[in-house]
Amino acid sequence: MGRGHWTAGLLALLVMKAGALEPVEDTRRPDPRWGRQVIYEVNVRQFSAEGTLDAFREHVPRLRELGVDILWLMPIFPVGVENRKGGLGSPYSVRDYRAVNPELGSLEDLRELTREAHALGMSVILDWVANHCAWDNPLLTQQPEWLTRGADGRPQPPVADWSDVVDLDFSQRGLRDYQIQSMAYWLRMADVDGFRCDVAGMVPTDFWQEVRPALEAVKPVFMLAEWEDPVLAGPFDMSYSWDLHRAGNAFMKGTLGVDQLDSLLRAEEGRWPAGHIRMRFTTNHDENSWNGTEDERLGPAADVFGVLATTLPGMPLLYNGQEAGLAHRLSFFEKDEIVWQAHPRQALYASLNRLKHLSPALWETDVNAASYRRLAAGSAPGAEKVWAFLRGSSQEDLLCVVNLGDQPINVELADPALTGAWRVWEDGALEHAAGTLQLELPAWGWRVLRHPR
Repeated sequence: MGRGHWTAGLLALLVMKAGALEPVEDTRRPDPRWGRQVIYEVNVRQFSAEGTLDAFREHVPRLRELGVDILWLMPIFPVGVENRKGGLGSPYSVRDYRAVNPELGSLEDLRELTREAHALGMSVILDWVANHCAWDNPLLTQQPEWLTRGADGRPQPPVADWSDVVDLDFSQRGLRDYQIQSMAYWLRMADVDGFRCDVAGMVPTDFWQEVRPALEAVKPVFMLAEWEDPVLAGPFDMSYSWDLHRAGNAFMKGTLGVDQLDSLLRAEEGRWPAGHIRMRFTTNHDENSWNGTEDERLGPAADVFGVLATTLPGMPLLYNGQEAGLAHRLSFFEKDEIVWQAHPRQALYASLNRLKHLSPALWETDVNAASYRRLAAGSAPGAEKVWAFLRGSSQEDLLCVVNLGDQPINVELADPALTGAWRVWEDGALEHAAGTLQLELPAWGWRVLRHPR
């Protein structure tokens, strides 16, 4: 068929699916104040023994109590069988863009999950894999012109190691229309609130520029790009803060210092347009499975970097199981259930998320805003391992001081802004300052203090 046309079989398939359930009414508009929110990544397959959407739904009230606002579901679509890796395959090998993987449940299960989340004031976004699909996705036979082909004329994967997927050719108008209509399908049929877009920079930017207004015509959406390039800031609300994340890993290997961490953060200023959000994290599904748990990579500093993910400009991400001290690398292609247990990080992240919600100084996520200022940590031994900074708003100032060293330290901060009574977030104690402030920090410790204006 010519460009922009559907085959009769594909169109019949889509009509059949759309007719299975009537579109749901939009029950909740996403909160425009995204800067106050916390995002949580859900690996449905590994989240419970059942590995289903229904089983995960039972955890939604607990996650709301933890302080989670946005639920990001890793791909919930049927997984390809041809060229599959491992026993269950990769969730990112999509066999059908308009179906729910029966191993996870049904469309009605997804709708129920979204209703539950919306009733609790939460948003739900789906992981969208536009760049490539499974080798047994019907598109390969029904729309063969949509495939990227090598010199031998055969379909090819986007990256040699990604042998379980085939690359899609976005020069094809029909492919673009299909993808946009498929994304809109989930807005209408499951009332989801947006998408996390896999390897977004491997897809032409002008496609995403088409996507955003088309989706907004259905309902307001939240869009997260798995990429780190300001060119994508227009169609996307938030992008990955890979540079700062990797710098944290490098810091623990001794190849970077605090000055370099601060410089990387400052380098974001001016690169990103006003209002764009940077996602801060210590782990996610890629990092956990391929590079190690946060304890493997960050060791005793894992919690400190969690504090930074919340207090630096941006939105903090939690990966499922983090609050339970996820201690192993989850298998990517096999069933590997999270071990849920009581862990100190449950209280830590509940406290940090509450701080994110309550502190106006943390609501401004725009890296260009004058809401971050580093303070000198003095000249005491170990001071070079201290990262101290002020965040501010018209309502309050917030001071964050972290010790990224293995020895306790008495930090003396001097700044005109350090006047009056500052309340310590962790225990509610008052610290009185008159231009200087002394704080005792344990090894790998922190203090967060707030001062009303």
